[in-house]
Amino acid sequence: MSQTVTLRLDDTVYQRFKGLALHDNRPLSNFIQTAALRFVEEHELVDEFEMSEIKDNASLNRSLKSGLRDAKAKRGRFV
Repeated sequence: MSQTVTLRLDDTVYQRFKGLALHDNRPLSNFIQTAALRFVEEHELVDEFEMSEIKDNASLNRSLKSGLRDAKAKRGRFV
């Protein structure tokens, strides 16, 4: 089910978004929704290069595994 959200934009931002939406040949609401979802996806997920760095970092992986064991055993304090 769709939800309606009211968004206040100053005129400069509105005109910029409107122009970009027209350029993409889609409604302004769709442009804003797509831009917001892209932002969330880019900042919420780790890309393949970051994941490769994480997997290749032995020290980090030991630390993460140790922290996971402590969490499962309910040792330590979580802040």
